[in-house]
Amino acid sequence: MDITRQHEVQQEAKQLQSRISAFIGNHQVGTLLNKCGIRKLRGVSPLALFSVIFTLPFEGNNFFRGIVTNDNLPFKKNAAYELLKNPRHNWRKFLLVLAAQVASFFSRLTSDSREKVLIFDDSTYDRSRSKVVELLAWIFDHNSGRNLKGFKLLTLGWSDGFSFLPLDFILCSSANAEKRVQGITKDLDKRSCGYKRRLEATTKSTAHLEAMVKRVIGFGIKADYILMDSWFCWPAILAKLGTYLPVICMAKNMPKVFYRHQGKWVTLGKLYTRLKKRPGKARILASVVVKTKNEQKVKIVFVRHRHKRDWLAILSTNIDLSGDEIVRIYGKRWDIEVFFKMMKHHLNLER
Repeated sequence: MDITRQHEVQQEAKQLQSRISAFIGNHQVGTLLNKCGIRKLRGVSPLALFSVIFTLPFEGNNFFRGIVTNDNLPFKKNAAYELLKNPRHNWRKFLLVLAAQVASFFSRLTSDSREKVLIFDDSTYDRSRSKVVELLAWIFDHNSGRNLKGFKLLTLGWSDGFSFLPLDFILCSSANAEKRVQGITKDLDKRSCGYKRRLEATTKSTAHLEAMVKRVIGFGIKADYILMDSWFCWPAILAKLGTYLPVICMAKNMPKVFYRHQGKWVTLGKLYTRLKKRPGKARILASVVVKTKNEQKVKIVFVRHRHKRDWLAILSTNIDLSGDEIVRIYGKRWDIEVFFKMMKHHLNLER
């Protein structure tokens, strides 16, 4: 049994390596690295380094065991560290160019009638055991309800309801300097990607949304809607993003956010009480078109909460969509939650 199991493990490893090599070859990853300024200075090529690092999480291996203490590699650990630490390497551009290629391939296999969406969300990047990581900050984790040391990983992804691709990301520290455990400790060229990313990390996360959408659209990635959680449902954000694509997001009853209904400004909770509800056990309780403080027309659909006697509200800047369509399209936002789950718990990238 031991010999049989060992043979199966070897075969699985060969198949994994074959699939990764085919992906790297089919999408010309070496050429993309070169276009993004990730070039060979001395020693081993960036493609060889990238291939080994990229394979680690799929093998269930970490950086220390896979590279630092691995004597079977054709390069030393310093070569891998230099590749990852170089502030001039434009990894954001590399991710976008590669994702655009894959999204184009998916689109050819998908019906034009299927909606493609861009999804915003952030997730906690826990670094509780760290002490001197650059720009490490105290952040609030909404899942555990406590403060911890780490970052917020703001991600913009693409989905067709079946496949998900991460397109852009910003590892956010805290905009409040008092909450940062560490500041910017490296003296970098202000023209470099590394310096610009550090400035982004200390800016409020909602300030990045418009720029991220513009970058993605500029790289030729097609989408029909932008989906967001309630953390980003502010009139100013809806107005900015709505100029690029229709926005569908969860709305939250906030005391400082008002909607104009029949000439009166009301909160979301008050708006719900003013509407006539559908009888019986209807999934959609009510829907209404209102205006925000930015004079933008939006459609709000109130749906029944599945787990308690309460309601949820989904907002759409496209007022021509039916309530059922708004709810169905918003359901695709769950793909980014699955992505975070796979990234953290299956690929173990957080650690």
